[in-house]
Amino acid sequence: MSDPVAEQYEAYPYPSRNPQDEKTRLIDGSPSNLDEVDHYVFAGSRDFRLPFRALVAGGGTGDAAILLAQKLADRNCPAEIHYLDLSLASRHIAEARATVRGLSNIRFHTGSLLDLPKLDLGRFDYIDCCGVLHHLADPAAGLAALAAVMAPDGGMGLMLYGALGRSGVYEAQAMLKALVSADEPLSTGIDLAKRLIEQLPATNMLTRNPAIGDYRRGEDAALVDLLLHPRDRAYRIAEIEMLVKGAGLQIVSFINPWRYDPDNYLSDAKLRSRLATLSPLMRAGFAEMLAGNIKSHICYVAAAGRAASAMARPDDSAAIPVLREADGAAFARAIKDDRISVRSDGLEMSFALPRLAGAILARIDGRQSLAEIGRRLEAEAGIRPAAFDKDFAGLYKVMNGIGRMTIRRASA
Repeated sequence: MSDPVAEQYEAYPYPSRNPQDEKTRLIDGSPSNLDEVDHYVFAGSRDFRLPFRALVAGGGTGDAAILLAQKLADRNCPAEIHYLDLSLASRHIAEARATVRGLSNIRFHTGSLLDLPKLDLGRFDYIDCCGVLHHLADPAAGLAALAAVMAPDGGMGLMLYGALGRSGVYEAQAMLKALVSADEPLSTGIDLAKRLIEQLPATNMLTRNPAIGDYRRGEDAALVDLLLHPRDRAYRIAEIEMLVKGAGLQIVSFINPWRYDPDNYLSDAKLRSRLATLSPLMRAGFAEMLAGNIKSHICYVAAAGRAASAMARPDDSAAIPVLREADGAAFARAIKDDRISVRSDGLEMSFALPRLAGAILARIDGRQSLAEIGRRLEAEAGIRPAAFDKDFAGLYKVMNGIGRMTIRRASA
């Protein structure tokens, strides 16, 4: 019996990628940004001069595999990335992208992540599983299969659809199931989906959802993946916690952290004080309901016994702050009115930065430790250590929260 999910991605690989674009850009994102992996899985202490094994389970058209392979190659890491996907069409695109980049550190496999026991690929330091588990008939079995090949001191980056942020999606899917017979080709479904989208009233939940926009671009692969997928489900925070716990794992952090902190949405002191008594995951669940626009949950997980120590901490003078895709001095110059703004899925937020934010950012180069930056500020601007420590803590909370700063420690 054929697998309808495999058939879909064979006919419409997603996301659409042109291998020749690799000549001009590298698609970065979460999970699997290497600095982010180091921060949330290896407490900022991974020595990438040592061998590193990664599995991209459900590699699709190659975004995560290419990102990991390129960043590890840039660091001259003796790395081995294993790509695994059901779709040959998707694999061919990913292979072509690797060829354009001249990457030789990826091993390509065709199959399901449920095939891992018979593939006998060994254990992995890091596993990327982005947008896959929610398409399985048994997501728990899929995550268990991944946990079985994860190294004890390793971790995973997961992405699962968010139930509240996908409002309107499943209602649109239900309408299309009523319109399209099961034995009709996908091309018929695509035609009817486009016609339906043109007719959706302004009050329709999908029309009103600012977090969902792929279907508006006219790409057939995106339309099929969103509205004609034969098997997908979405999760709330508590459901993700249960899924992860069932595999003997624990959530280290959601990405980006600011979205999961209700204090970022509320100014009422009484509400905030009551929420302060909740556990971090309960607070995250409250923030999910409050925002209502988180269409996908990205998180890093590790074995339950070591999850508490997997994430890097910024309260050590040996910590080295690292900015994501930004020059510290240029970032400092771009700050206006001591605030920084971000926009996520229709919601714009502005965060206040501490007084010394610009001075600290201008000295972050990914090499200097906090102790070294603090000494420079004291010598060059007379900034006392206590003031530096306080303002760096405030800066880190904002910048890490929006996914722009991580921590690493100098390699031995």
